[in-house]
Amino acid sequence: MDITKQYGRTLGLLGLAIFAAIAAWQFYLFATFKSHDGIVDLQGGTIHLWIAIGIGLVTCVGTFFVISSFRSYDRQNEMHITSQASRLR
Repeated sequence: MDITKQYGRTLGLLGLAIFAAIAAWQFYLFATFKSHDGIVDLQGGTIHLWIAIGIGLVTCVGTFFVISSFRSYDRQNEMHITSQASRLR
């Protein structure tokens, strides 16, 4: 296995974990948003919700690509399966 490919996958997983943590933090900020006078404002922190949704979507798409790279087969060891022609009598 190529070592640079392994480093790339590890960095991809680390980046996705950081994005997921940022999305969770933004959702936490949305859920606990209070206005300046200390009263809970239900509509004031919607920007945090949209940021959390956006980063969450980016994380989901990135996870799809990282998982698909883990599931890719080794290109050096390809095996071609062909069927033999059946004999008609």
